[in-house]
Amino acid sequence: MSRTLLETTCKYILDKLQVKYKDDEDLPALYNITSKQLNLSPSQEEIIKQILGGCFSIVQGIGSLRNRISDAHGQGIDKTNPYERHAMLTVNAAGTLATFLLQTFEESKI
Repeated sequence: MSRTLLETTCKYILDKLQVKYKDDEDLPALYNITSKQLNLSPSQEEIIKQILGGCFSIVQGIGSLRNRISDAHGQGIDKTNPYERHAMLTVNAAGTLATFLLQTFEESKI
């Protein structure tokens, strides 16, 4: 669901901005397009750029995690379940990032 939250957030923002994207675009690509449209890392302080770079890593990780251990693609008998703490980290990171993207979008409309 974390991946779906981020993907839906990116698509919502891009739709509102009337920016075209492919329906089958993967999450990192959607995030990349969205972050460029929101001008997330113009000429800001280096530390902000570093944090935003970490956000992209989170997006990539969430996309990979979903593909590797979720039930979206079916699982064999050697299914790997995440620890609860990893699930909480993923959910909270996705929620924080989705909120940041939406707040940035709303502020850009002012």
